[in-house]
Amino acid sequence: MSPTTELAGRTMIVTGANTGLGRVTAEDLCRRGARVHLAGRSEEKTRPVVESLRATGGDAEFMALDLADLTSVRAAAEAFLASGESLHVLVNNAGIAGARGLTKQGFELTFGTNHLGPFLFTQLLLPRLRESAPARIVNVASRGHYRAPGIDWEALRRPTASATGFPEYCVSKLCNVLFTRELARGKAGPGVRSYALHPGGVASDVWREVPWGIRHVMKLFMLTNEEGARTQLWCATSPDVAEHDGRYYDDRKEKKPAALADDATLARTLWEKSEAWTAG
Repeated sequence: MSPTTELAGRTMIVTGANTGLGRVTAEDLCRRGARVHLAGRSEEKTRPVVESLRATGGDAEFMALDLADLTSVRAAAEAFLASGESLHVLVNNAGIAGARGLTKQGFELTFGTNHLGPFLFTQLLLPRLRESAPARIVNVASRGHYRAPGIDWEALRRPTASATGFPEYCVSKLCNVLFTRELARGKAGPGVRSYALHPGGVASDVWREVPWGIRHVMKLFMLTNEEGARTQLWCATSPDVAEHDGRYYDDRKEKKPAALADDATLARTLWEKSEAWTAG
């Protein structure tokens, strides 16, 4: 299908775009005429998606990005800024669940990948987003953030403690919503709107670290990637939410997030600690 011109002249970045929700999102944006940078760890896995989009007239580029390595995050952002391109939408889609360990810089793996890497990436790209306004930041969170009891700051500097990695996943998703709320309190700057969302229980590669047998059963009851991507695409492009900022969505409807997500002191502390941890 040839691209339309609905999003012509708009440049967007989608992280984790070689598979799952990210791939569906990138394909849809390209099909509607946007220029899309597909950010991911593996060029080998992402390049075929880029070539497929180009073959149908899409404007797509590969961007090397490993969110579990802050050096890679800086390199990706710096390369994009050096290109001089505008940036109208950043979709922080990439994430992991059920993984255990530490990032390259020594943070709990799920927190580092799902929050700290995207935090730094967004921070570095904020000047370009402001210059390109109106612009949007879309953070893919999860309904799991309701289950986070709080944030144990010391645990974020240790290897994953739980056997399943799910409690750590819930904390990382709480961080996504807190980050979105704090962006909307003025951190993003004029003309930049921020959105957090739950895509639904989606049979995507975010669950790739979950043991195969359990993963197989889970996916029998999950949404397709096409169904799951609808809310992040809506947040990224719909005029219906153009004036919204810092809100949380589920199934293309605004929902009240967990009480902890509305804790302004917790959000500010997370921001300050994330700034300190990513400085350098």
